[in-house]
Amino acid sequence: MKRNYKFTLSYDGTRFYGWERQPNKDMTIQGKLESVLTRMVGLPEGESVQVIGAGRTDAGVHARAMTANAMLNTDMTEEEIQTYMNTYLPEDISINDVRACSDRFHSRYNALGKTYRYTCYYGNTKPVFDRKYVTVLDQKPDAELMRKGAEYIIGTHDFKSFCGNTRMKKSTVRCVDNIKIEESGPQIRLYFHGNGFLQNMVRIMTGTLLEVGYGNIKPEEIGTIIEACDRQKAGPTAPPQGLCLMKVDY
Repeated sequence: MKRNYKFTLSYDGTRFYGWERQPNKDMTIQGKLESVLTRMVGLPEGESVQVIGAGRTDAGVHARAMTANAMLNTDMTEEEIQTYMNTYLPEDISINDVRACSDRFHSRYNALGKTYRYTCYYGNTKPVFDRKYVTVLDQKPDAELMRKGAEYIIGTHDFKSFCGNTRMKKSTVRCVDNIKIEESGPQIRLYFHGNGFLQNMVRIMTGTLLEVGYGNIKPEEIGTIIEACDRQKAGPTAPPQGLCLMKVDY
C-alpha cells in the first residue's frame, strides 16, 4: 500500500542544474531523488517515483531545508528510508528527516511561506573556503540605503518587474512580509520571507537592492520600479551561488 512521505533535505547546488528534472540532464536534485527512490521501491523499467518539491531552485542555488514529498510503496521504516537515501544519494545531497504524512500533504501547495538568504562578500581577501556560497562584490554597498530600499518592497505587490520569466502568464502578485539585512565582518546577508517567490525573484531583488547600496538607484525609486511591471526597470539578477533556501513554513 502506498503512503505519502515528507522529506526534509539539504543540498549544495554547485554541481546541479537546479531542482527540476530536465531531459538529457542527469544532474538535478529532483532527478537524483527520483532515481534513488525508484530503485529503492523496485519499480520496473519505464516507471518512476514522482518527487514533489516545495519550490524549484535555480542552477547553483543551495538549500539548507528544502521540503519534498513522494508516494512510496514500501515496508521500510522512516529511518530505513533515510539511511537508504543517504547511502545512495551523492555526497552533496543530505536527507535530514523522513516522515510518513497525510496522503493530502503536498509540499508545494501546502507551503505557507519560505525564507531565503543571500550572502555577499566584500573583503580585501578571497573567501577561498566559502567561494561556492557567497557572491564577491567589487565594492562595499551602503547597507542602510539597502534597508531603506527594502521598505518599499515589503508588502503585497505585483512583482512582475522582479520576475525572470518575462512570458509569465500566471499571477505575479506575491507578498514579501519581511526583509532583514545584516552585516557581519566582510559579509552582508539579506533574508527574504514571503508567501512565495517568482522565478529569479530573490536574486533580482538582491541585485536591485545592491544597486541601491551602490547609489545607482535611490531607495524611493523601488516603488516606481514595482509599479512599472517591467523587468528592464529593476536591477541585475544576482549570481546564484550566494542564494540559499533556509526554511519552508507549513
